[in-house]
Amino acid sequence: MFLFRRTGARVTVDEARSRTSGDQPEVVLLDVREKPEWTVGHAPGAVHVPLTRLLAGGALPAEAQGRPLMVICRSGHRSQQAAELLAERGAQAVDVEGGMNAWAAAGYPVVGERGNSGKIA
Repeated sequence: MFLFRRTGARVTVDEARSRTSGDQPEVVLLDVREKPEWTVGHAPGAVHVPLTRLLAGGALPAEAQGRPLMVICRSGHRSQQAAELLAERGAQAVDVEGGMNAWAAAGYPVVGERGNSGKIA
């Protein structure tokens, strides 16, 4: 899929939602915000690894390894940086434009750490 062959690629929240949702999503939604932001609210089914951990050389969580990634943060800045870093490491990664702010604005669900209704911090 051409979407994952170029660096700096971005996708909309609509595309991210459609490709990372369902019983067997084709793509992993990777949230790179810090733990306190994640705890307050994130997209259901997203996988968490803070950008700071990636920058320090940390590995992707097992459920994200070897899979295409759509990377998300609060507004799109950190996720763009993370997607570029991951692409340099050989991962298929693109950035979700507008981040969780755009996700929530589109009316998509946000859950807290315990699966309850969350918010974007």
